[in-house]
Amino acid sequence: MRETIQRCLYFAGAIFLLGACLWVSPAYAQSEASAATPEADAVATTNETATETVVEETASTEAADPNTALRTEVKVWVDTLWVAIAGMLVFFMNLGFGCVESGFCRAKNCVNILSKNFIVFAVTSIVFWIIGFGLMYGDGSGYVGTSGLWMVSGADNSPATSDAYEGEYSALSWTGVPLAAKFFFQLVFAATAATIVSGAVAERIKYLSFIVFSVMMAIFIYPVVGHWIWGGGWLASRGFLDFAGSTQVHSIGGWAALMGVIFLGPRIGKYTAEGKPRAIPGHNLTAAFIGCLVLWLGWFGFNPGSTMGVDVDAISDVLVTTNAAAAAATLTATATAWLLLGKPDLGMTLNGCLAGLVAITAPCAWVSPLSAVIIGSVAGVLVVFAVLMFDRIKIDDPVGATSVHLVNGVFGTLCVGLFADPTILAARGLDTETYKGGLFFGGGADQLIAQLIGIGATAAYVVVVSGLCWAVLKYTIGIRVSAEEEMSGLDLGEHGNEAYHGFAMTATPEG
Repeated sequence: MRETIQRCLYFAGAIFLLGACLWVSPAYAQSEASAATPEADAVATTNETATETVVEETASTEAADPNTALRTEVKVWVDTLWVAIAGMLVFFMNLGFGCVESGFCRAKNCVNILSKNFIVFAVTSIVFWIIGFGLMYGDGSGYVGTSGLWMVSGADNSPATSDAYEGEYSALSWTGVPLAAKFFFQLVFAATAATIVSGAVAERIKYLSFIVFSVMMAIFIYPVVGHWIWGGGWLASRGFLDFAGSTQVHSIGGWAALMGVIFLGPRIGKYTAEGKPRAIPGHNLTAAFIGCLVLWLGWFGFNPGSTMGVDVDAISDVLVTTNAAAAAATLTATATAWLLLGKPDLGMTLNGCLAGLVAITAPCAWVSPLSAVIIGSVAGVLVVFAVLMFDRIKIDDPVGATSVHLVNGVFGTLCVGLFADPTILAARGLDTETYKGGLFFGGGADQLIAQLIGIGATAAYVVVVSGLCWAVLKYTIGIRVSAEEEMSGLDLGEHGNEAYHGFAMTATPEG
């Protein structure tokens, strides 16, 4: 009985303290603001300035409602928490990429692939922090950031704060979110683009060459195009839309991967003497299956997280469109492979799911669930034909990264110009005079043309710059391991250990 009474008293006391905190918070916040000193103002950070701006915008209503400041502060907390959690989900996708790529490749290269997927995030984290973020979001021309370049030291020009994005995201606001949280969210996207390259060049690239290329990509490729699209650059000013990165992440990674495959050439034994492709099966489809599910989960941070603030309607809608496209693509890829190959190939099923996710990434916030199903259905068919097509033209991509990320990144970007619903665009706060909607929804060809310009400009830039990077590496430190090392496996040659110690590895092109 005594313990019960004590618990009740503790509970009542906690409720009283909570109520007292809520009652005094508005007055405390106002007294703190009035007591600010010039010295404190002098050392205010960029993030604090942004938060104060949010508070100032609501000052006119605080007299009528003393809880306005508290609600604004709570919104900042919630927005920051959402951005951080979404970023963590995207970070978790590194596990998915590692499992998918290693599972689709041979056991003798498993350690090498896992190591590349692990280290690429570390490399991108440092390089993007040193200069990548500044190039992408620093003030400057419409082509690249030129101020505040180093170590995230410039003004906060991240999405939803720059003037160029004021109309696009007026229904949302992450203005008060700390700049560090915004940086982390953008960082995990940059690392994802670099990871795409890993799978396409697997089983024959030098470990050091891959690391150096990842550095080059984080400086010269990803942030430059990112400035055009998400940093208020020239593509954004022309009306180009890419909500979560079908072009900015997936096509960029896909184009860079394609150039890497061309410079490397196919794996030993991939083609017969007559030039016909030979299947080289992956060693662990269980790992590939797990990896695909991890990526599907991570995409629920990738796409909904790109709302960049807590808009419950937008987040909910994007969750539905993202999942619908993935599910539809899974089914159509399975059916297409069944018809063309005679069996429901699991590898095609998994890549079909990923293709649907890539395709819906650009239009996910601006299309209906029905449109998402159509987009995903087409993506599932496209990825199967793309895998077979790349095989025939001797583009040896062990995991199908170019088919998934490049082909469907381009397709998904086009889908904004085809399926964007004017009603949904207006609900998301876009200027309907500028963004009239997709071709299939009476919006005319304006949006489709803007999307085509963005696709073409991105392709041209990434192909040229990544080609130059691969060429420099090829003719300096080299990019491909020796034939002997490729035959025995990169695990032993590059790392001196094995993923499955004690199991005999066959030194054949297929083993």
